Amino acid sequence: MLDHHFHISVLVNEVITNLVTNVDGIYFDGTLGGGGYTAEILKVLSSKGKVIATDLDDSAIRFCKRKFENEKRLIMIKENFKNIKKILESLKIEKIHGAVLDLGISSYQINSPEGGFSYRFETDFDLRFDKSQGIPAYEILNNSTRNELREIIWNFGEDKFAAKIATALENYQKKKKIKSTRDLVEAIKSITPPNKLYETLSRVFQAFRIVVNDELNNLKTFLENVIDVVDKNGRIAIVSYHSLEDRIVKEFFRYEEKSCICSPPIIKCECGKTSRLRRINKKVITPSEYEIKMNVRARSAKLRIAEVLR
Repeated sequence: MLDHHFHISVLVNEVITNLVTNVDGIYFDGTLGGGGYTAEILKVLSSKGKVIATDLDDSAIRFCKRKFENEKRLIMIKENFKNIKKILESLKIEKIHGAVLDLGISSYQINSPEGGFSYRFETDFDLRFDKSQGIPAYEILNNSTRNELREIIWNFGEDKFAAKIATALENYQKKKKIKSTRDLVEAIKSITPPNKLYETLSRVFQAFRIVVNDELNNLKTFLENVIDVVDKNGRIAIVSYHSLEDRIVKEFFRYEEKSCICSPPIIKCECGKTSRLRRINKKVITPSEYEIKMNVRARSAKLRIAEVLR
């Protein structure tokens, strides 16, 4: 299997140029996937450098074990990136020099029928990155009320027709439990204009994927933890693909950049807050037209980078 069949990493030059500031350093790639970022980080590291990479997807770990079979500077672990502190403790590593996350799902996951990540294949509507943990999407869907379904689709899919979609899912379940991706497509097709079907399905799949894998809370936990383990002048780079993730990263970086959060008017700061980060890019970095032309899935990518100050 060729690398680009697994996944094409986005904004690679922008990520690596801004992330790697110490060629002898230790770097964390929390979303290994096809090993795109990891490979590029290793290219610029010295023989003393090291990459610790994690993923929850067994297929990604298997693929990268073959890809990097002769690479001694890489440690791969099947683990959730939110547990970065625990991972580093287990390796007896106190500080790293940078960390990167690519929050998109891989091309392999989208193109693989087994995961249930795409409405193009008929399979169980599962959506778990790690099939050995958690509850599949179809169980959450079938055990939710109409209001709960509406909240999931509105809050995590940001679809303005969330109430209408929730009603359609509830009505479909009166005839048949939704178990497969085909069931879901049929339920949504009944109330969606043909020219809007794929857009609606994408939003619904996104919503349930976020809930099933607790993606937003994982990101928040990671950000809270990573800032404690990245050494002074080290960098944190996050690539997100929708506004929910990007908002979390933007607000976290903004808050941690502030040195005072006292309410005005004030003469002397009483909150005691210190600035822990410096935003490298205050304006979000997006792919070039050329990159989008070469990889259409890059079109919604947004990169934010911050430097640790203390």
